[in-house]
Amino acid sequence: MDEKIINAGEDPRRNLPAVSELLEDATIKQLISKHSRLLVMDALHDALQSFRSILKAGDKPPPTQEIVNTAQSLLTQLEHNRIRPVINATGIILHTGLGRAALPKEAADALALMDRCCNLQIDLETCLRGKRDFMVEYLLRKLTGCEAAMIVNNNAAATFLILSAMCKGKEVIISRGQLIEIGGSYRLPDCIRESGAIMREVGTTNKTHLRDYEEALGENTGAILRCNPSNYRIVGFSQDVPIQELARLKKKRDVLVIDDLGCGALVDLSQYGLPKEPTIQESIAAGADLVCSSGDKLIGGPQAGIILGKKELIQKIKKHPLTRMLRVCKLTDIAMEQTLRLFLEPDTLLQKHPTLRMMTMPLEAIHKTAVRIKRRAAKRNPRLSIAIQKGESATGGGSLPHITFPTWLLAISAQNLSAEQLSLFLRRNEPPIIARIKDDKTVLDMRTILPGEENLIIEALARLSD
Repeated sequence: MDEKIINAGEDPRRNLPAVSELLEDATIKQLISKHSRLLVMDALHDALQSFRSILKAGDKPPPTQEIVNTAQSLLTQLEHNRIRPVINATGIILHTGLGRAALPKEAADALALMDRCCNLQIDLETCLRGKRDFMVEYLLRKLTGCEAAMIVNNNAAATFLILSAMCKGKEVIISRGQLIEIGGSYRLPDCIRESGAIMREVGTTNKTHLRDYEEALGENTGAILRCNPSNYRIVGFSQDVPIQELARLKKKRDVLVIDDLGCGALVDLSQYGLPKEPTIQESIAAGADLVCSSGDKLIGGPQAGIILGKKELIQKIKKHPLTRMLRVCKLTDIAMEQTLRLFLEPDTLLQKHPTLRMMTMPLEAIHKTAVRIKRRAAKRNPRLSIAIQKGESATGGGSLPHITFPTWLLAISAQNLSAEQLSLFLRRNEPPIIARIKDDKTVLDMRTILPGEENLIIEALARLSD
């Protein structure tokens, strides 16, 4: 495109090319085929506006190619922030910023088939209206021993729905040591208040006894709520009341006992050498009337809130108006179903379940991964300095906050690049690689590297030599 002839004294902004002219540029046409005409036009408008804001009388307008390059950069930045797969090299297994649990392959494969209609809510025998989440509820009943179950869009919603449906206008007794706050400033007292229930605090921050609950029971008691502090721990001079003891209070007064497990677990982690975490099965067996937990933490599925318990109570909750507002879509339903199916086969669970696999991965296997990547990356890019170091991984996602996992790290530095610059380069890779910085080195934690990601990391490190 020919540049305009500039007349002295003219406002240089008048000589900026029109969007219609820029749309004829060959590069812009390529961008339109990739990003759509609408997005490219937005980028051109933004690019022109950025030049208008800095041009002064007597300035020479930028060449057309500079405007095109600016628009292209804006589009690249826009696309960079779209949701897409990334490589988690942070060592945080359930990284909230990275979508928490990595879905099992079985769940991802099932989602890939959802580019067509499905039998979400139709009875295939009668062709009449069917039950949503039928198989998820069936699997939860089989795995936990509960009478009925349902899922909503997250565990905060599950707690809110239970309280709204069962405790509105009534007191909910809860220990002061369990008045949690989680990410995004979600506070349990706010949830209780907004549900229409009345919070009745008992005990102290560090100690709550069974007698505290007994003394708080009254004519307006709607429920006893136990909330598992899954994102923190109170240690030292402390005491709480197990769900089994709370359930026994029902013998003295007809009162609901609700157990909010938070991160939730369907298997006893202690069998893998990990700290004990309350399981859903234990709460049901102990006599809790309703139990809720997250679906995308220790269960390792999609974001969801799982509600389980007595059949008549679940039926009442399902009929509450909020249930329609908080229900999950077909994608969550099928991903949760496929995740739950893995727990039916304990012998292959660790192999197929990414979250549990990362938590239980032997240190020797992690070290072998570090050695392989270091050897191959150093061969592809001799300018890299790569050291294998011991380190620690974490569960993250508001789960098992009191433990770390021994791991092996790759501490990487590159000539003429700071640790921040190297980390940014990796984040701009396709797929982005999310690392952390430690002691002025870019650090990749091998525990959270998934199968098939080694080659992608090596290729990214090799490109640093370009």
